[in-house]
Amino acid sequence: MKPTDTSDPEYFHKVVDCQFACPAHTPVPEYIRLIAHQRYTDAYMINWESNVFPGVLGRTCDRPCEPACRRGRVEEEPVAICRLKRVAADFKDDVKGLMPKAGQKNGKKIALIGGGPASLTVARDLAPLGYELHLFDAQSKGGGFMRSQIPSFRLPEEVLDEEVGYVLDMGVDAHFDTYVDSLQSILDKNYDAVFVGSGAPRGRDLPDLPGRGDADKNIHIGIDWLSSVAFEHTKKIGKRVIVLGGGNTAMDCCRTSRRLGGEEVKVIVRSPFEDMKASPWEKEDAIHEGIPIIDNHVPKEFVVEKGKLVGMRFDKVEAVYDDTGQRKLVSTGEEPVFVECDDVLIAIGQENAFPWIEKSTGVRFTSWGTPIINDDETFQSTRKEVFFGGDSAFGPSNIITAVAHGHKAAVSIDLYCQGKDLSQRPPPHVTLVSQKMGIHEWSYDSIPVDDKREAVPLVDLKEALKSKTLEVELGFDADMAFVQAERCLNCDAQTVFMEETCIECDACTDICPTSCISFVENGEEGDLRARLLVPATNEEQDLYVSDTLPTGKVMVKDEDVCLHCGLCAERCPTAAWDMQKFYYSMAKATPDLLVEAAE
Repeated sequence: MKPTDTSDPEYFHKVVDCQFACPAHTPVPEYIRLIAHQRYTDAYMINWESNVFPGVLGRTCDRPCEPACRRGRVEEEPVAICRLKRVAADFKDDVKGLMPKAGQKNGKKIALIGGGPASLTVARDLAPLGYELHLFDAQSKGGGFMRSQIPSFRLPEEVLDEEVGYVLDMGVDAHFDTYVDSLQSILDKNYDAVFVGSGAPRGRDLPDLPGRGDADKNIHIGIDWLSSVAFEHTKKIGKRVIVLGGGNTAMDCCRTSRRLGGEEVKVIVRSPFEDMKASPWEKEDAIHEGIPIIDNHVPKEFVVEKGKLVGMRFDKVEAVYDDTGQRKLVSTGEEPVFVECDDVLIAIGQENAFPWIEKSTGVRFTSWGTPIINDDETFQSTRKEVFFGGDSAFGPSNIITAVAHGHKAAVSIDLYCQGKDLSQRPPPHVTLVSQKMGIHEWSYDSIPVDDKREAVPLVDLKEALKSKTLEVELGFDADMAFVQAERCLNCDAQTVFMEETCIECDACTDICPTSCISFVENGEEGDLRARLLVPATNEEQDLYVSDTLPTGKVMVKDEDVCLHCGLCAERCPTAAWDMQKFYYSMAKATPDLLVEAAE
């Protein structure tokens, strides 16, 4: 194998597994260390620079970072990354004075369609550069689906208002209660660019299921129903409720139903429980609130008697998987299962809907109804000044992905408005700095602690079910936050090897707690992985390979199982190993928003 090019910023970025897995590439270990030092405001601002909505995401994020967490490789549970983000938001000081201001006008005018996380991120990134930003949204307040589809018992309105406000206060000209029914009308106003962040607003239905039309008044599309609840148009539901679907929207529907009068609420899903799209913690929360999840049941018909919905019939199925892992649902042949109900909420997925984008605009769509986009870096549509992002770009995803789209689209819009090549993207901001402060002393806690992950405390269940606005999770207090923060293994403190000073004494291999360092003859990657002290079986993570040493061997470190404890660097008699803190910030239209704020 060739020597590892550690000058490539993406190499060490990939080693910080949590940050690499985050679509917005939030520097997770950095803000967790700040929380451990009770520097909550600094931790919040580090988050805000990357993900824009720390308080929102600390409560609602889908947490792609946590399955990637290195702590999960040495014990059962990863670091509570998401809920530590909330700690930073809950304990911060007033940060208004730290927020960037709108820059001096540059003469360019941008339209933002939709007031959700993608559009707000574009606005946040472009405002300091002096763009005139006009945001249009049909709702009375900003936030998009964060406001209309996430129940307030999970995301309090004041938290959302605060973080949306930070963006709008940067000089955004917001037009709420304004439904855009024509893209052409927007283009006719001579905007320099248009960003479409209108989400995936159409909930899927079961129009062909027998009884659907006859029972229409008691059958509700999940996302529309949640929106109706959020804006106080719907205040009650029947005592017996069936929720169809296995995603997070279904979990929000069933839990909201319990708070609006549903006494017997059931989630019924086609797939096996393990295959449900809902996050594990969302399913746990529903079950905790007394809501059964009935899997392997396919809807057959809505049962209507004397013009009234009385229940549904389901075909019981089992999942059969072929050699490629493809699943097929096969009927068990049993009699259909009848489940009584007064109301049904359909939460089986969402779709894009662009009836307001005319063919004359030149914006083209795929057969799936999603816009044809150059690539997932530029987000430019077939109409060169129109860009998409968030759910409107590729279909339903999550908030943090919409934020990441917003950052990339803002870069593209800025390049486009300057007449530059959109493919020539600015590089990420990267630093790599030694952490050694003295003999055997480091500027971070390097000893992995044995503390286990603790669940976030909850309010009393009876009290929670009485209110649709009482926040269910209490969050960590300062003491719990410190204990959980100390579980972080500081994966951004990189182990950097300097072969020119290595004497191949094997001291590092002797002291390494995971035996991830080997000195061996070089070879092809597959062969090399098999010959290490402990075979490196996870091919998704790289091997760190040195240049050839005086003995003809190479140093090989398995990045997958390294704990970043620094023992190799402490033990090395020639300082061939060093611990260097790696900071990575994805490219943004405004290169450093925190500097902008400071100025």
